[in-house]
Amino acid sequence: MRIVILGSAYPFRGGLAIYNERLAQELTRLGHTVRIYTFTVQYPRWLFPGKTQFRTGPPPEGIAIYRRVHAFGPLSWWQTAQELRKWNPELALAKFWLPVMGISLGSTLKLLPPPTVRLTILDNVIPHEKRVGDKFFIRYFISAVDGAIAMSRAVAKDWQLFTQKPLLQLFHPLYDHYGEALPKVEACETLGLDPQYRYLLFFGLIRAYKGLDLLLEAWRSDELRKFTDTKLLIAGELYEPYEKYQPYLEAPEMQGRVIFHEGFVPEEKVRYYFCAADAIVQPYRTATQSGITQIAYHFEKPMIVTNVGGLPEMVPAGEVGFVCEPTTVALIESIRKFLSTPSHTFKSALQEQKKRYSWESFARALLEFTANLNRYPSRWFGGS
Repeated sequence: MRIVILGSAYPFRGGLAIYNERLAQELTRLGHTVRIYTFTVQYPRWLFPGKTQFRTGPPPEGIAIYRRVHAFGPLSWWQTAQELRKWNPELALAKFWLPVMGISLGSTLKLLPPPTVRLTILDNVIPHEKRVGDKFFIRYFISAVDGAIAMSRAVAKDWQLFTQKPLLQLFHPLYDHYGEALPKVEACETLGLDPQYRYLLFFGLIRAYKGLDLLLEAWRSDELRKFTDTKLLIAGELYEPYEKYQPYLEAPEMQGRVIFHEGFVPEEKVRYYFCAADAIVQPYRTATQSGITQIAYHFEKPMIVTNVGGLPEMVPAGEVGFVCEPTTVALIESIRKFLSTPSHTFKSALQEQKKRYSWESFARALLEFTANLNRYPSRWFGGS
């Protein structure tokens, strides 16, 4: 089968690009011919608060990536579609994560006539950070696709608020391309950390909905200050002013207890942070599914997550970590329970859960859904 993936990819950085590339690799491994059509221009400056949209290093091996789509350039949408019509893909996949990007992706898909099946893989339907025009852009994009893959129940339910087009609820596969696990001592030495301490890791882009301020407020509490053998490790690029977090980070009671590595973490360094960590903390105020969870599973690290979106679906409470409400008080209690629990407690359950999230299972289910889509034009697939 000829398959085109529309969306972020090299030279753009971040989880969206990594996801598309990893899916392309798996579909190729299963015997399909895959191309990725990515952006010439992805975000305007006002949509991207980070330092750079691009990564360094060579492109991923074994993937045909074409830079064609200007996110806000209609001529490029038409040109991309004409090029693809000549190639005649049987399946077009578009990763949807931000409503305004639905204009470029949706317009390109609309220009691909049958028999090409047009599907979307949904990171979100309703975004974490809402903007004027979101509903219009969402509806426009939905009108361009024949069906969707949702990676959590929360996203599946949001899809059904807008349409009854076919949907398959699957899961977010493992981010397993960061390499094998390393001994904690080696990881700590690489990062300049003392391996004698335990580390709770907050990882990824720092945005308001991710609740780092809730975690910092919890960490400064008298109850958690008793754990003198543990430090909070923060690794990620600020998408908000440093001044928001400055009162926490510079408070006297936090000195020596928080390590902040500000900046985007390149792919080759990700495994060092996860292998140095004893647990991953996701204190999110809102969520759908999470790529951070799937990195944690790959490295078999227990998690403390909040009871929002798809996180409790992916993190069985008491088995691979703890789930709590997105409040300071609840975070204090869950962190306290984790730090008071023997470190080996979660290992076997993490290994079992990890088996559920293979890329092969995901890709085969996606292809089966594609093959049967026309038989069930308005049927709910999977989930509950």
